[in-house]
This record gives sequence, structure tokens and C-alpha cells, in this order.
Amino acid sequence: MSTIELDKDSFTDAVQADKPVIIDFWAPWCGPCQSFAPVFEQAATQHEDVTFAKINTEEQPELANALNIRSIPTLMAFREQVLLFSQAGALSESQLEELVTQIKAVDMEQVHADIARQEADSDDESDLS
Repeated sequence: MSTIELDKDSFTDAVQADKPVIIDFWAPWCGPCQSFAPVFEQAATQHEDVTFAKINTEEQPELANALNIRSIPTLMAFREQVLLFSQAGALSESQLEELVTQIKAVDMEQVHADIARQEADSDDESDLS
């Protein structure tokens, strides 16, 4: 599978989908982005069970701002609507492969339980003030 382009309308659908999604925030003028593109494309062909998406920050500035993208390239990985990874800078082929492996291995039941616990604790704290 090749990469898909996301915009503000398709972003939510991609993050809410069943498959994990790894997003590359890039711009046409960005040298490191251009160097990373073939690595990202290659990974997309090797992992049919992960969606690889790109967001052109020049064409989607509102989306980039909403997600606090301050430098490019930036990678974000979501699974079951949870942001699991966010990092500026291009990854090597082996680093990207390791990221994909780790994203697939995350125990999402545990992640959702941790989020619920944190939200409950936050609610308890706000009740005390």
C-alpha cells in the first residue's frame, strides 16, 4: 500500500479507523522531508496493516497548527484514536521499522485503562478544589 494524503476533513477518519496510522508532516521545500519520503514510502509497502499518511503543512496550515507542528518533518502515530508517538526529525529506515513494530505491539486495552484512570484522578482533583 502506498501513502495517502490527509487534509483537515480526512484526518479524523484516518485517526478513528481500525488500523494504526503513522503520519508524516512535511513541506515541498523541506530538504530533510524530501530525503525521508522514500524511506516512508518503502515502509508503507511493507506494512499493509498500518496506514501511512502524509500531511503537507503548506496546504494544511490549520491542521498543522492544531497539532502543534513546529518543525518538519514530524512523525505522529495514532492507534484507536490515541496519540502514541510524536517526534520531529526524520527517522532512518531501521528506526521507522522499530517504530512500526512498537506501535503494533502496544497493549491498547492497557492504554485505554490508563487514560480512564488518569481522567478519573483528574476529576477527583478538580472536585477537591
